[in-house]
Amino acid sequence: MQSLPRHRCLSLLKQNLKAATTNHTKQIHAQLIISILKSLSLHAKLIQLYCAKPSPQYTHLANLIFTHFDPPNLFLFNTLIRCTPPKHSLVTFSNWVAEKISSFDDFTYVFVLGACARLCSVSTLWLGRQIHARVVRVGVIFNVLVPTTLIHCYASNKDVVSRRKVFDEMPMRNSVTWNAMITGYCSQSKRAKDCAFETLLFKDMLVDVCGVKPTDTTTVCVLSASSQLRDKNVLTWTAMVIGLAIHGRGKEALRLLDLMRVCDVKPNAVTFSSLFSACCHACLVEEGLSLFDNMKSKWGLEPNIQHYECIVDLLGRAGHLNEAYEFIMGMPIEPAAILWRSLLSACYVHGDVVMGEKVGKIFLQLQPESISEDLTGTSEDYVALSNVYASAGRWQEVESLGKQMKVKRIETERL
Repeated sequence: MQSLPRHRCLSLLKQNLKAATTNHTKQIHAQLIISILKSLSLHAKLIQLYCAKPSPQYTHLANLIFTHFDPPNLFLFNTLIRCTPPKHSLVTFSNWVAEKISSFDDFTYVFVLGACARLCSVSTLWLGRQIHARVVRVGVIFNVLVPTTLIHCYASNKDVVSRRKVFDEMPMRNSVTWNAMITGYCSQSKRAKDCAFETLLFKDMLVDVCGVKPTDTTTVCVLSASSQLRDKNVLTWTAMVIGLAIHGRGKEALRLLDLMRVCDVKPNAVTFSSLFSACCHACLVEEGLSLFDNMKSKWGLEPNIQHYECIVDLLGRAGHLNEAYEFIMGMPIEPAAILWRSLLSACYVHGDVVMGEKVGKIFLQLQPESISEDLTGTSEDYVALSNVYASAGRWQEVESLGKQMKVKRIETERL
């Protein structure tokens, strides 16, 4: 076997690890042993290189690299736990716990819980619960990565109760947390109550106080679960529409309405609001207007102010400002200030000063009670109106608007 120069060993280790053959890997290991180099990153890469090999003997060699350091190094320990097969990871962790070495960090628990998730068994679930108790005791449960991995561990081991308990007790969640919780239901047998609960959980995600937004993974999982429900109701259909709307898949959301008709499920007002939102996100103007026209004639639902607002928003986003104005003026009910507000914002976005002035004049002619109710504290509305007037050189109106803001105690920094 041809010897590998020392500088070549280190070069291979620093570069792509796949470039090293099995013999080269052993030579790299030997060079690190006989050299004075104690670089943790190089030793960690060598552990990764050994763990990528399928034979158990390489796992043993990876373990030797870790034991080469005295005292044991936590960074290399975490690397070993993360890269070795799950069974070996759990044995290594258990041995270190048995020796009463407690210098673990958050990543240690994340990696060992990940191993528990990959190796599902009764004993693994028992170990996962022991680790759960430990992370609560030492306080690392407040790192969002730890309870998220714990949820994944319980989900893999089919412990629904513990998984939900961890989720409910989390002070903060991210999209990975939600996905771990929801995909846990996807991985289990598709009982109707589980699928229904999963869809409701997705609905909760949309209004989560942390502002977490669903990802593509979340949407796919929820749609998969909803499709397997035995008794689909308007709630589950609406949740599916919302998921598609968020990701701009408006035409797919509209097709769900046809499926609802086939399944004899009648949409409600929230369903139509979600469908209009889908049209807005996908710029489906004609489809949205047609849907609005059919809302009463085909489905027997009377549009409410939220539906009118959706149509104004749809037309405004597309730049159809005259159509939006005529739509508001032709409403059978009294237009709310929020409709004019939406159109005014669209005028500013599209630079239509003429229409902006027209809408602004109507805006200011609203009854004081209505203005106080709808506009107090919403400085952005005044900013938009002021900018439209300023663009037209209507400085008196700008000054008058500023006085109104002072009277209503609305901040003026943004003007």
